[in-house]
Amino acid sequence: MTQEAVPVFLNGGGELADLIAAYDWAATPLGPLDRWPQSLRTTVALILRSPVPIVTLWGPDGIMIYNDAYSVFAGGRHPMLLGSKVREGWHEVADFNDHVMKVGLAGGTLAYQDQELTLHRSGRPEQVWMNLDYSPILDEAGKPAGVIAIVVETTAKVRAERTLRVTAEKLARLNAELEERVAERTAERDRVWRFSRDLLLVVGRDGVFRDANPAWKPILGHDPDDIIGHGFLEVIWPDDARATAAAHESLLLEGQLLGFENRLRHKDGGFRWISWNSFAEGDVVYGYGRDITAEKRQADALRLAEAQLRQAQKMEAVGQLTGGLAHDFNNLLTAISGSLELLDQRVRQGRLGALDRYMSAARGAVDRAASLTHRLLAFSRQQTLDPRPTDVGRLVRDMEDLVRRTAGPAVALVVDTPADLWTTLIDPNQLESALLNLCINARDAMPQGGHITIEASNREIDEETAHVQDIPAGQFVLLSVSDTGVGMPPDVIARAFDPFFTTKPIGQGTGLGLSMIYGFVRQSGGQVRIRSEVGHGTTVSLYLPRHDGEERAAEMLAIAPAAPRAKRGETVLVVDDEPTVRLLVTEVLDELGYTTLEAMDGPEAVRILESDAAINLLVTDIGLPQGMNGRELADAARALRPGLKVLFITGYAENAVIGNERLPPGLHVQTKPFSMEALANRIKGILSGG
Repeated sequence: MTQEAVPVFLNGGGELADLIAAYDWAATPLGPLDRWPQSLRTTVALILRSPVPIVTLWGPDGIMIYNDAYSVFAGGRHPMLLGSKVREGWHEVADFNDHVMKVGLAGGTLAYQDQELTLHRSGRPEQVWMNLDYSPILDEAGKPAGVIAIVVETTAKVRAERTLRVTAEKLARLNAELEERVAERTAERDRVWRFSRDLLLVVGRDGVFRDANPAWKPILGHDPDDIIGHGFLEVIWPDDARATAAAHESLLLEGQLLGFENRLRHKDGGFRWISWNSFAEGDVVYGYGRDITAEKRQADALRLAEAQLRQAQKMEAVGQLTGGLAHDFNNLLTAISGSLELLDQRVRQGRLGALDRYMSAARGAVDRAASLTHRLLAFSRQQTLDPRPTDVGRLVRDMEDLVRRTAGPAVALVVDTPADLWTTLIDPNQLESALLNLCINARDAMPQGGHITIEASNREIDEETAHVQDIPAGQFVLLSVSDTGVGMPPDVIARAFDPFFTTKPIGQGTGLGLSMIYGFVRQSGGQVRIRSEVGHGTTVSLYLPRHDGEERAAEMLAIAPAAPRAKRGETVLVVDDEPTVRLLVTEVLDELGYTTLEAMDGPEAVRILESDAAINLLVTDIGLPQGMNGRELADAARALRPGLKVLFITGYAENAVIGNERLPPGLHVQTKPFSMEALANRIKGILSGG
C-alpha cells in the first residue's frame, strides 16, 4: 500500500501503522480499512500513539489490533498476533480471554493487579505478572463492539517485591529475636553484616546513620562506628548530594524498591562508585550497595579507547585525503608547468605553430584542478551554493533521457515521481550532478545489466527518527536511487563517504563522487543514507528539506561571445592580497577600458573609499589580511557609499561570513579559478544592472 493510500487515522502511528496499512483486513470479519466503523478508527488512532502497551479486541472473536509497545510485550508472537483472534493468538490463556470478552461485550470492566499468567511468547512457557485493565468499546449506537486492554507487565516488580518481602521478613524476625535474646541478636547481626562484601546501611528519616556493616572499612576506609550517628550526606560526593537526598525522600514517600548509583567519599580523599538497591520501612531506609568503581573505570577506558580509535580513523582519512590531493595536484601541476615550459621553449625558438596545443593542455589541467577543489569543497561543506525553490520531480523527469543514454541499453530505468511532490530549497545544478553521479555508480555496479529505480516522495521525520538519522525533525523530499547490482558489505558502506575512497579499478574512479554528494546535501540542511546488501543491490537516499514556496524558473545568463568594453569613466576598485591575481585582474580591466584602483587589504581599500575617487564597483577577495575580511570590507564600503555594487572573488566559500543564505541585492560571488573573459562579462553584467 502506497503512502498516499494509508488512511489519515494511521498517520504518525509508528511501525505498527505500516503493518496495519499493509494487512489484508478484507480476509477478516473487520473488512477493508475504509469500511471500519468510526469508533474502531478512533480507538486505533489513539492506541498507536500511546507509549503504553494497548491492544484492541474487536468483535465477538476479539480481532487483535495493537500498538508498537504491545508488539514488544508480545515478543516472538509479533507480528502473527496482528489481525488474529485473541483466543487463538494467546491459546494458552484462552479461558481467561473468553471471560474478558464475555464481560467486556456485556458492557462491564475488569481490572487485575499483578495478575499471574503463563505465556508462550518465545516458544517456551514463562511465568509473568501483569496489571490488566479491560474496558468496552462502544459503537456508534452506544453498544459494546469490542474491548480495549491496557497491559503493563509487572514481572520484575513482583519478583523484586517478593525478594524484598523475604528480606524484610528476615529482618523483622531478627528484630523480634533480638528483643528476646540479646546474645542471639548479636550473633545474627554479626553473621548477616560482618561477612557481607557489599555495603549495608540503615538510615533514619532525619538522614542520620543508624547502622552500617564492616564492609565500609575495606571499600571506603570508614570504620562503621565513625559514621553511625552522622548524616549520610557527609559521605556523599558533593556533586551527587542533591540527587541522593532526592532519592532518600522518594524512598520515604513511596517505600518501593529503588535502584540508583552515586559516588561516596573514600577516607583517602577520593571517591568510589556505588550501585544501590534501597527500600523504606516506616521511617527507616535500608540500603544494599555494591562497589562498581572498577566497572566504571573499565567503561571510561573503553570510551577513551573508542575515542582514540575514532581519532585514528580520522587521521587515516586525513592521510588518505592528503595523499590523494598530493597525487592529483602533482599530476595537474606537472601538466601546467610542463606546458608553460614548452611554451617558453617554442617562443624562444620561434616555433609558434604548436602553441595552442600547449595552452589547451595547461587550461585543461587548470579546469581539472578547479573541478577537484569544488569536489573537495562539497565534501567539506564549504562550497558556494545557489539554492533555489526546486521541483525535484520536474528535475528528475528533465534528466530522464540523459540518464537513459548514460546507463546504456543493458540497464532498465524506472522513474517514480508523484505529482504532489513538495518543493525543496536546493542548488539544482548540484542536485543534477549528484543524481547523475549516483546513476553512473549504479550502472557501474551492474556490469551485466539490471534495473535502476529513481523514486521521489514526501516524508515526515519525527523526533525519534530525526535523532537516528542525524537531521532535524520536519518535512523532507526523499530522493532515492536504487540498483540491482553487486551491493556493498558493511565495511565499504562505513567508508563510502570518505574522500578518495573507491572500490573501482585504478583510473576508473576518483573516490570523490559520494563524498561530494554527502557534503552538498549536508550543507543544504539534508542527509544522505545508504542501504545495501551484497548480491542484492544498493539504495542511496537523499533527504532534502521542504521549502514553502513555488519553483522559480531557472535564471538564464547570456554569455557574450567576447568580453565587452567599459563605458567611459567606469572605475573598479580591486582588493586582493595575492599580487598575481591583482595584476591579472587589473590588466584585463585596463585593456577593456576600465579605470582600476588597487588595494592589498581592507584598511587600504577603506582609505581609497573614503577619498573623492569615483568608484562604480568593488571587486574583493573574501579572505583578506589585517583583521578585515571581504564581507566586512563590503559592509564598510556600502556604509561609506550606499548602493555600491560588490563582487566577491574567492577560492573557497567563507560560509562563516556569507552563510548559506542568498546574498543581499548588489552583492555577487565569482568562484576562483575563472577565465578573465568570464570575469569581464560578470563585471559588465553587474554594472549594467544584473
